[in-house]
Amino acid sequence: MSGAVRPVVRIQADDFDTASEIAALTTGRSDIGAVVTFSGLCRDEAGRLAALELEHYPGMAEAEIGRIAAEAAERWPLQGVTVIHRYGRIKPGDNIVLVVTASTHRQAAFEAASFLMDYLKSRAPFWKKEHGVDGSEGGWVDAKEADDEAAARWRR
Repeated sequence: MSGAVRPVVRIQADDFDTASEIAALTTGRSDIGAVVTFSGLCRDEAGRLAALELEHYPGMAEAEIGRIAAEAAERWPLQGVTVIHRYGRIKPGDNIVLVVTASTHRQAAFEAASFLMDYLKSRAPFWKKEHGVDGSEGGWVDAKEADDEAAARWRR
């Protein structure tokens, strides 16, 4: 079944509704026994961050995330995968990313979701710039070493 899974990948400025995305993936499906979701939110970084600005290359980001979502569907027996990543100016508390994985059993759904998030945190083609509450504009944020280490565990 995993070869038949067509991941849904969207890069968008607009917010998303997690419950609607889960329903879109699961409605009418009796073969799904587990759904794992991860919602990433913008932090305020101890009160100093007014917004996070995310940029991407249209087309390239969708293709690259689609490639890694397809790899997840090949590695684990999934019935569905949805990845939504926002771009633009995002305020603390707002959604940034949503990963939804569906499988017959929970372990595959958990592992696939973790794999996807480790990839998104370390290698997805997005650039982040911080905007401070004091009006300052920070530099572009580098990937953290811990994110790279987490992604390394999935290398074949």
